[in-house]
Amino acid sequence: MSRIVIVDYGMGNLRSVQKALERLGYTAVISADPQAVVQADKVILPGVGAFADAMERLRQSGLDAALHQFIAHGRPFLGICLGLQLLFNRSHEDGLHQGLNVLAGEVVRFPAQPGLKVPHMGWNTLKLVRPECPLFRDLPPEPAVYFVHSYYAVPTDAQVIAATADYPTPFTAALWRDNLFATQFHPEKSQRVGLQMLANFARL
Repeated sequence: MSRIVIVDYGMGNLRSVQKALERLGYTAVISADPQAVVQADKVILPGVGAFADAMERLRQSGLDAALHQFIAHGRPFLGICLGLQLLFNRSHEDGLHQGLNVLAGEVVRFPAQPGLKVPHMGWNTLKLVRPECPLFRDLPPEPAVYFVHSYYAVPTDAQVIAATADYPTPFTAALWRDNLFATQFHPEKSQRVGLQMLANFARL
C-alpha cells in the first residue's frame, strides 16, 4: 500500500480528506513533518483560508522546500482549493503575495458583477478540457462538483488547465501537468464524483 501524506500546515479540512480516502479503503497520514512529505509516495495539499497566511506557515515549517523536493521527484501530487492556488507565482488576495512558484501564473479575485455572489459557493458543472487526465477516469461527461472560493488561478500556460467551470465566464477548475494534479473544488465534498477522483489519484 502506497504511503499517502496529507500536508498539515494548520489550515484546511484535513480530516475530511483523510476520511474520504478511508472510505475508499486507503490509509492517509496527516503530517506537518517536512521529511514525511519528502518520503511519501503521494502527497495531498488541501487548504482553506488566506493565501498569505498559508505561505507564511509553509515557509516557517520548511514544508515549502519539502513540497518542491517531492514534486521534483515526479511522484503524484494533489492540491485542493487553496492547495491549487499556492502552486502559482503570486496571489492578489489582500495585496500581492508570492506563492510556491511551481506553476507560472497568478491568482485573482472574481470580478464584481451585478447579481454575482462572491465567494462562489456550491455545486457547479465541470467542462473536461482534457478528459484523458487520469483524475477524470470513469467520470460522467459533465460531472458536478462542490466549490467554495473567491479567487481562482490564471495559468500562464493554458495547457495545464484540465477542466473549467463557468461563473459566469470560464475559470480554471482543475490542473494537470505530469505528476501534478490540482482542483479548485473540493473532491472530498463532491460525493460520488469526488470520491471517484480521490480513488483515481490513490491508484496512480
